[in-house]
Amino acid sequence: MPYIKVGEENSGPIELYYEDHGSGSPVILIHGFPLNGASWEKQVPALLDAGHRVITYDRRGFGKSSQPVTGYDYDTFAADLKALIDRLDLRDVTLVGFSMGSGEVVRYLGAYGSERVSRAVLLAPLQPFLRKTDDNPEGVDSGVFEGIEQAIVADRPAFLKAFLDDFYNVDTLGGTRISEQAWQLSWNVAVGASAIGTLKCVATWLTDFRADLPKLDVPVLVVQGDDDRILPIDSTGRRLPALIAGLRYEEIPGGPHAIGWTHPDEVNAALLDFLK
Repeated sequence: MPYIKVGEENSGPIELYYEDHGSGSPVILIHGFPLNGASWEKQVPALLDAGHRVITYDRRGFGKSSQPVTGYDYDTFAADLKALIDRLDLRDVTLVGFSMGSGEVVRYLGAYGSERVSRAVLLAPLQPFLRKTDDNPEGVDSGVFEGIEQAIVADRPAFLKAFLDDFYNVDTLGGTRISEQAWQLSWNVAVGASAIGTLKCVATWLTDFRADLPKLDVPVLVVQGDDDRILPIDSTGRRLPALIAGLRYEEIPGGPHAIGWTHPDEVNAALLDFLK
């Protein structure tokens, strides 16, 4: 499958790997940290069967894309997404972002507008602003993220093990909604990502999206599990109905962070109904 060049680093290009399947109204699926575009495997067939053109891509630093040491910020991530949309000349596109991928969706719409976009979907979103500050008391204490950075520096593979356990709520869902083999696949993908990119992405989670949200002028769907241990729902999804006009909001009871894998029937039903 093809690559798109989005920049250069010293003597080599920075390229994004993407896949483009099917026909019909286009849907771009933007993956979460620390996985890649293949993590949408439970959504892609449902979207194709419903008659959509489905595009996935690997964020810089992850999957089969280049692993530069620069560009790990949402202005650059949104510019990378814009380069893909422009390259494929997509219109009437639905942007679907999971977790970290919700940042590309919101920052793209905030920076470039909705000329080419008809809908937006945020699954287990980062928004509105994850850092706890005086004017954002619902956020998470900065020390949590400093601890994550320290853990990555000390032993990235061990950090990823602990992160993915909470990503899937393995203690309660292991063996039923997430198998040992599926968990291992995620770890294999995650450990193959850029070590520098993995570390630098932590700071991006603290991006303040509050100025972007009023610029969202397309229909928006938010879906989140109420047992999300990665992005606490009271700091994220439950705040968005008051901040995005006309938002459609759904919670999945017992859902962890990775609802696209553990609860695909619920996620796919919500997504396909919204796309109608």
